[in-house]
Amino acid sequence: MRYAARSMSASTPPPGERPGHDPLRPHPLLTDYYGDEQQRRRQVDAWFDASAPHYNFITQAMSFGSGHWYRKQALLRAGLAPGMRLLDVACGTGVIAHHAQDVVGEQGLAVGLDPSIGMLHESRARGVRGLVQALAEALPFRTAKFDMLSMGYALRHVVDLHRTFAEYRRVLKPGGKLLILEITPPRSRLSFHLLKFYLRGLVPLVARIAGGGTGSQTLMQYYWDTIEHCVAPPVIMKALEEAGFLQVSRYVELGIFSEYTAITPGPAAAGR
Repeated sequence: MRYAARSMSASTPPPGERPGHDPLRPHPLLTDYYGDEQQRRRQVDAWFDASAPHYNFITQAMSFGSGHWYRKQALLRAGLAPGMRLLDVACGTGVIAHHAQDVVGEQGLAVGLDPSIGMLHESRARGVRGLVQALAEALPFRTAKFDMLSMGYALRHVVDLHRTFAEYRRVLKPGGKLLILEITPPRSRLSFHLLKFYLRGLVPLVARIAGGGTGSQTLMQYYWDTIEHCVAPPVIMKALEEAGFLQVSRYVELGIFSEYTAITPGPAAAGR
């Protein structure tokens, strides 16, 4: 399978966006890892490319083997059904896209998109048939192409929530559905510190021992730091509403796992 190249750079505004607007970053630049936005993009891509062969094991170990099951259940809760067209942004190793491929069947379409060529190779090995290399802020698809768009635990890696959500709305059909999965720090101080010890201390160590080396260890430490410094759920929900999404809601599992859902204005999308 050949991967489609990025059609727009991260600095190119998508159609309909006002140039020069102030970006809404999901978190501030974390200067312990990089100095500016260009360095951030290069560093994050390099981490994911190098960690790709080990990433599925790391995330499954991190979730005690429940990660794949949970993602599929979230898709079904959001309304994914046979015959629908789904785009999974930041597909990683292809877990969501592969589940979606099974659900939508031969009459539907499931496309995985990711900026990391290493992750796309892992998605292909998993059996995902439709793969595209691109950025969330610049989706190389025509307007109103998909019935549903999903993003699993990667919202913290985009450069601008406003720009990203404008693109999500653009490629969704009228009545199209949006599902964003994220990890949200718990409110309890004790729970917060326990989760931090686990995700920033133990998980990076497992990532290194599992064969990912220091690169995977640093990536998983960075993973927690982006969670800790991520904008609060109300900010994400407000940005979705400002992008024109309706029925914006957040379902929380175990006080940590957030499922943001919304729909685009218009009649419900019906399959192809």
